[in-house]
Amino acid sequence: MTRSHSQIKTMKLYTHVDRVERELGARGFGLDDPLSIETLFDLDQLHYHGPAAVRAAIDRLGLVEGDRVIDVGSGLGGPARLLAAEGGCRVTAIELQPDLNQLAADLTRRTGLEEQIEHHCADFLTIEQPGQHFDALVSWLTFLHIPDRAALLERCFGCLRPGGSILVEDFYARPGLGPEHRAMLENEVYCRALPSWERYRDQIETAGFERIEMEDMSAAWGRFVRDRLDEFLERKAQYVAIHGHDAFQALAHFYAVMVELFQSDGLGGLRWCARRPDATPT
Repeated sequence: MTRSHSQIKTMKLYTHVDRVERELGARGFGLDDPLSIETLFDLDQLHYHGPAAVRAAIDRLGLVEGDRVIDVGSGLGGPARLLAAEGGCRVTAIELQPDLNQLAADLTRRTGLEEQIEHHCADFLTIEQPGQHFDALVSWLTFLHIPDRAALLERCFGCLRPGGSILVEDFYARPGLGPEHRAMLENEVYCRALPSWERYRDQIETAGFERIEMEDMSAAWGRFVRDRLDEFLERKAQYVAIHGHDAFQALAHFYAVMVELFQSDGLGGLRWCARRPDATPT
């Protein structure tokens, strides 16, 4: 089923996107002022552990200058800009939501990285792709929005060159995931279906990947979301003064939902990487 960017807006992390420009304005930046990627680190990284997670991906995948990387669910473009600036990569950034994609492209222009990054507003499952083209595929907390994992992983496999690598951070279903928290995932996180750890690995293998490595991130991400909520609540007065009460309530609600989900016995987090096999000799 084709995803709708309006449906994804049920996830409050993706509302009040103007918070980025409001925050930059509060820090003294005009609407068209040049920016460093470091200035944006606390604003444009919508995944867990921010730049550290992207740098870990650069190291794990062995990315080098000139590598062609596709970022699926690129959000505000923070990971793409870090891949370009520090990894020297040429990045194709795919984002479904028009407002996020438009802002991401503008921020990329203001950081001077538009020659290395192409931003596309599209559904990864339907966008026309050039075939076996990319050296690596990365994605942070986007696969959880896509129920058809078979089609998704087939698509990932098909856009990598032989020998190309993939690194994904995603959720998985732990044994204790019950109806209440499944409903919370669907209604608050736009996450309609999650595989178990074992099922997830089977799906990766079925898609044709090899050298699969899976790392359980549940404990680390549980601590991260707890700390994130605490720090956000401590900054309430400052945040409301810049962004307003509604924007604060929306983000505080979402952060609290993630704390509850990770504190349950049902939601798990994982980081996995794998490789498309080299072409079979003829």
